[in-house]
Amino acid sequence: MKRIFFIILGCVGLIMSVVGAIVPLLPAFPFVVLTAFSFSKSSDKLHNWFLGTKLYKNNFESFVKGKGMRFPTKIKIIISITITMSIGFYMMDRMPIGRAILSVIWIGHIIYFIFFVKTIKKEELDLTYRY
Repeated sequence: MKRIFFIILGCVGLIMSVVGAIVPLLPAFPFVVLTAFSFSKSSDKLHNWFLGTKLYKNNFESFVKGKGMRFPTKIKIIISITITMSIGFYMMDRMPIGRAILSVIWIGHIIYFIFFVKTIKKEELDLTYRY
């Protein structure tokens, strides 16, 4: 039962990550993470297949290997975090403490992606995939 749950969750994550890659305002990155996690918990075959997809390689592989992310991927993540947290910020109009906490978390995410996640060039990424 647990295996079936994770397969279904992984498929939903995969569909949402594909939609997120196409639709500008929908973030793909969290759904790629969800898909990778779910498939790793459910099926080695699905997990290995997903790790070989272009969607995973373009959005997540270099980060997992500790090499960093491409600049466009970082920008997409920062934009999606900003949009998501802006919605939460707007909905907390009567909760100043909640807004303050959300603001600190947002600033932490921005600082993390700008200063602590290495930006790699497309050429470096291409060399990584050849070997």
